[in-house]
Amino acid sequence: MDGQAIKAVLGKNIKSLRSRKGFTQAVLAEKADISIIFLSSVERGTKYPKPDVLARIAKALEAEVFELFKGDLVPSNSRELLKSLSEDMSKKINLAVADVFKQYLG
Repeated sequence: MDGQAIKAVLGKNIKSLRSRKGFTQAVLAEKADISIIFLSSVERGTKYPKPDVLARIAKALEAEVFELFKGDLVPSNSRELLKSLSEDMSKKINLAVADVFKQYLG
């Protein structure tokens, strides 16, 4: 993996962890004591933070620094499976709700 690929993985993982926490870029930037512009650049893979900044970002995300470099947090082949499962579950839930309405509301 070259330097650019590492930046890309780091950025994707930070963004993914941030989203999972329900943080906006502004919230994470404040918690990590960095600018939103810099955080945005890191998430896009155009800038690389110094080790102390990485540590602050990881702490703000309640993660270990090494987790920020773990390949894809959701492998691309899993994304399609997750999407399919989600759609299937939605259909089943809708059918179950419709059955309940028919049974109890006529």
